[in-house]
Amino acid sequence: MPTDLSLGEAARALDVSVDTVRRWARAGKIKTSRDDANRRRVPKSEIARLASHPGRHKTEDTFSARNRFPGVIKSVEVDGVMALVEIEAGPHLVTAAITRDSVEELGLAPGVPAVATVKATSVMVDASRD
Repeated sequence: MPTDLSLGEAARALDVSVDTVRRWARAGKIKTSRDDANRRRVPKSEIARLASHPGRHKTEDTFSARNRFPGVIKSVEVDGVMALVEIEAGPHLVTAAITRDSVEELGLAPGVPAVATVKATSVMVDASRD
């Protein structure tokens, strides 16, 4: 009976992605070994060592998103099939462009609590005038 875990098992035990476990292994942050089929294995002792560290930020959702801004909807502007929804989230004002159907299905309206989840590879805005 193997005492080491697969990358998937280790990732679930640590509540991180398999890619994160791979990055940690490459960076030397977690010790791994290779089995006869050359697959990475993680010793249970490494899981215990890393699990003893303070927990990461947890969300109640089952998906991964780094930036979540809970707040209240400030405005909803519907035009054709699209809508702009402004969420006041503490000191932040987040504007999302979504479909009219989404606004209707979610019952979005001013005063309704909402969470803006931001997960983008890049956002660029330039207002300089040369």
